[in-house]
Amino acid sequence: MSASSTAPAAPPPHAPAARMTGRQKLVLVLLLGAQFMIAVDFSILNVALPAVGEGLGFSLSHLQWIATSFALAAAGFTLLFGRVADLVGRKRLFMGGMVVLGLSSVLGGLATSPEVLLVARVLQGLATAAVTPAGLALLTTAFKEGPLRERALGLNGALMSAGFTAGAILGGLLTDLLSWRWAFFINVPVAALVVVLAPSVITDSRPAERPKLDVPGAATVTGGLLLLVYGLTQAGESGWTTPTTLAALLVGAALLAGFWFVEKRAAAPLVPVHILRRRSVIWGNVTGLIAFVTETSLVFLLTLYLQEVLGYSPLATGLAFGVLGIGTVAGGMLGGRAVGRFGNRRTIVLGGVVQAAATLSLVALGTSGGWITLLLAATFIGGVGNMLMIVGFMVTATSGLPDEDQGLATGLATMTQQVGITMGIPVMSAVVTARMGTATGPDAVLSGVSTAVLVNSALVLAGALLAGAFLRRPGTRASAG
Repeated sequence: MSASSTAPAAPPPHAPAARMTGRQKLVLVLLLGAQFMIAVDFSILNVALPAVGEGLGFSLSHLQWIATSFALAAAGFTLLFGRVADLVGRKRLFMGGMVVLGLSSVLGGLATSPEVLLVARVLQGLATAAVTPAGLALLTTAFKEGPLRERALGLNGALMSAGFTAGAILGGLLTDLLSWRWAFFINVPVAALVVVLAPSVITDSRPAERPKLDVPGAATVTGGLLLLVYGLTQAGESGWTTPTTLAALLVGAALLAGFWFVEKRAAAPLVPVHILRRRSVIWGNVTGLIAFVTETSLVFLLTLYLQEVLGYSPLATGLAFGVLGIGTVAGGMLGGRAVGRFGNRRTIVLGGVVQAAATLSLVALGTSGGWITLLLAATFIGGVGNMLMIVGFMVTATSGLPDEDQGLATGLATMTQQVGITMGIPVMSAVVTARMGTATGPDAVLSGVSTAVLVNSALVLAGALLAGAFLRRPGTRASAG
């Protein structure tokens, strides 16, 4: 028997690497531009909240609703709109969402009362819930499963995470140099450009058979998510044991549990139970939830440290997070390559360990200005690790599924992302508040932040190691490594 008959066949010596076509590059730029703008919207008003409150007459206790109203709509309706995209067409929903986002941004920028501003923020949240899963489904169906999709998802993850950081920087710049209203107006030309270009650039995708809308499932999961996010927000504001917080969390959890039983009996379920039982879907989304909870809440914790302990201005605080943004972009660019070389599971574990170690080092922060060097180095390294986790999460949660299920898979992944962004701040705020007690001043804030940073680091490490253990399934690409 010849050697050639016993050895595995080798690939051609000069097999060309997969390359994007010119059209795929245009699709990528357009969709990533829209997703980046959506990510910026999550944080662009955070550093401008005092200015918005002063300009429109918000009381201090009601300022948080500027962020919460957006987050409730964005997180609560994402899964529903992921299925609606399959019904009406992903391209149509994507473009409709961009139109609503542009118009609601105009409304927010022109608002003269708190009520009008909150309506604009709710509309922006609903537009986000429509655009994000539809855009992500268009992205995954434009690139076949493999290196090109991994590269595209890596860039998408990098820009989403960088957009959250860029929002803080941009919000500080616009508020200081122009007005908080430009935090709304800046969306308008981007949305208009996307709406003009999308019809000729993006190819629509939808399932071969038009699914029916599962109304009971949509009602239970949307209601459950709205109450869960509201309860977490209230926990950060008024504590975990208040009647409002407990009622919202308990009823929200009951509705989400009921969603499982509704889906088991539904003729056309919003989320088929067999997908919810997939190990890659479950643990991919758990990884994503932890990655977004920890990194976005770390931005909040370090904002407290920079402003309340070191005395930084909102603009200087935003600029300091530019290093984190660079780290996330670098991690996103490396993420696709890491998945291709090491597999999803090892990429998730590696990213989690790096992020946890970098975050843990921040426990050493003190009250002198010299600690900024440690903060910048740790946030850069942690940003790289966080993006490795996020890319691993996105590839895992959307792999091994046919195109007709991509709207659902990306809807789940997007819901995970937005719930994670929404949950992180109230949870870590509650940790800081509990540690501070009745104490005030920079030392008390530093103590609270240090405790929350320790919890943050432990959470991301535990999540990465658990995902690594449960994704271990030899012979499947989703758990390669």
